[in-house]
Amino acid sequence: MDRPLQKKKWTLRRIAMIGIPSALVIFFLINILFGDHSRRLNVEKEKITISTVARGTFHDYIPVTGVVLPIETFFLDVVEGGRVIQKYVEEGAVLKAGDRIIKLENINLTLQTIYNQSQVVQQENNLRTFKLALEQNRLNLQTQILNLNVQILNQRRIYEMNKKLFEKDLIPKNEFENSRDQYECLVQSRDLSLRSYTLDSLSREEQIKQLEITVKQFQKNMKLIEDQFSNLMVRAPINGQLTALNAEIGKSIVPGQNIGQIDNTEAYKVRIDIDEHYIARVREGQTGECTFDDRTYKLKITKVFVQVTDGKFQADMHFIGDAPKGIRRGQTLHIKLELGGMSDALLVEAGGFYQTTGGQWIFVLDKSGSTAVKRTIKIGRQNPQYYELLEGLEAGEKIITSSYENYGETEKLILK
Repeated sequence: MDRPLQKKKWTLRRIAMIGIPSALVIFFLINILFGDHSRRLNVEKEKITISTVARGTFHDYIPVTGVVLPIETFFLDVVEGGRVIQKYVEEGAVLKAGDRIIKLENINLTLQTIYNQSQVVQQENNLRTFKLALEQNRLNLQTQILNLNVQILNQRRIYEMNKKLFEKDLIPKNEFENSRDQYECLVQSRDLSLRSYTLDSLSREEQIKQLEITVKQFQKNMKLIEDQFSNLMVRAPINGQLTALNAEIGKSIVPGQNIGQIDNTEAYKVRIDIDEHYIARVREGQTGECTFDDRTYKLKITKVFVQVTDGKFQADMHFIGDAPKGIRRGQTLHIKLELGGMSDALLVEAGGFYQTTGGQWIFVLDKSGSTAVKRTIKIGRQNPQYYELLEGLEAGEKIITSSYENYGETEKLILK
């Protein structure tokens, strides 16, 4: 008797139909979970710059650009206003202190000078007249006292003689008393004259003192006006070059108006522009150096201006020792400004990558040199040649330091 054959459940065809899709699903799951999904980009090795992280000496300086300025500039502000009637020099002239520049005319000040001169003369005449009158009065009082003394002497002799005669009953009492009274009257008159002379002397001294004070005050006022009058002649306050002059004959100038400036050309300073990133690290006393006519010159910061404009702040530097010969106002100098000393550090060569990454990450080559992977780093100080590496890399590792401008969000570079 025939038996029905049992049908096989796992045929090769069925295994293939189930296994292959399952294997593909497992492959994709593994790839999703454990595969490398980083964004990749193929780059040509010849078009990038590869550098090696190395340990070395870091020189802490920055390059800055400075403009040559006179060490001193004096602005010509007119003290007294007036009309320009004379111009002695032109713009660009080299002057010595005291040289004439322009002359002004001020009618009101001239009239005031004449009036005060007349007042001084009048007060001086009044003082002389008063002194003369007081001296005349003093002489009259002295003459009067002198005459009284003579009369007192004569009357005293008469009184003393009458007294003796009266005591001997040779003259009447009335005659004796009359001589006595005349004598005493003359003495009292002299005492009054002496007291009047003393009081008049004190009064005269006080009046003369007041008049002298008045005359001195007028003379002082006159001196002030003469000083004002002398200010109508504008002179150079220092030795230097007249780099600006805004004054033409006939032009009216008000008090306090600026008409130009004089630069001290005997010495120069350099005003430098510094990126605001370094504002906390720049201070007075720091030094730098520049090259001019194949010679190196040292400079020192003497003043820091902390106001930031357009991302930069400024500082003034003076030359240490002799300044370069032949420099002129407005020339540009390139200076290496020292921010610190030299120190041992891990160094990364400066490159275009920093503009894209801000020093926060970099592409690091693997040992084979065929791929480069993005890695987080930390950069400290900088100079034009190197960056100081604080974290993220080790000496001997190779990195890409050229520009990352075209890499976008790429996380892995395939080098060809």
